[in-house]
Amino acid sequence: MSLIPKSHPRAKSLLIREKLVLGFEQGLVAKEGLLAHGRGEAFDYLLGEKTSKAAKLAINAAAAQILLAKLPVISINGNIAALCPKEVINLAKISGAKIEVNLFYANEKRKKNIIKTLKKNGANEILGTNSNFSTTLSGLDSARRIVDKNGIFAADIVIVPLEDGDRTMALRKAGKTVITFDLNPLSRTSQTANITIVDNVIRAVELLSITCKKLSKNNKNALEKIVKNFNNKKNLADNIIEIRNNLTRRSHFA
Repeated sequence: MSLIPKSHPRAKSLLIREKLVLGFEQGLVAKEGLLAHGRGEAFDYLLGEKTSKAAKLAINAAAAQILLAKLPVISINGNIAALCPKEVINLAKISGAKIEVNLFYANEKRKKNIIKTLKKNGANEILGTNSNFSTTLSGLDSARRIVDKNGIFAADIVIVPLEDGDRTMALRKAGKTVITFDLNPLSRTSQTANITIVDNVIRAVELLSITCKKLSKNNKNALEKIVKNFNNKKNLADNIIEIRNNLTRRSHFA
């Protein structure tokens, strides 16, 4: 039971921390995942803890790209399983994407805990669970090189929330279109991905589901136009400008 009062000005942020700590205690989250969340939270402060206009444009482009895909796959790690399993599964159902568990700090016990959590929250097919279908992604030395033949390996679009830069680069080299959620617009992941959603994953995944449902009424030409008109480098620059403007506003009170 959370002791955080709803009136607390940092209530949402503190509740997210609680979810992550609970995920660690349940064997979903690696210790390193706690540190990674803290880094992202710092950038969320700088962005004003809201979904910016630039992030909404990226979400729109991401939804169009997913709907155009032949085989979209959502890569799941421990933090995602702890923070927003229902939201990710809902996104998969709305968009027709598959779900694959893929871990940097991999061990079988943690993977089983993540699979159990996903199933509990409504997931049916979960890839990355059967070693008979395992293969490797070239250009990687970490455990994330092991992927499912019917999932990430075969995918044309890979959605990678809370990603590491090495695998994003490897996925791009393998010819995949990469969509990521990353609160740090300066990270290698952000800079390397095709579409970077610079937003808190909990806010952004839900918005992405809503946008996929909305854009599903559009024809192929309309979706292609949305993707073509999106420029990831410009969008990242706009997010950096947003951070600068937020800091400038705050500096007036110093």
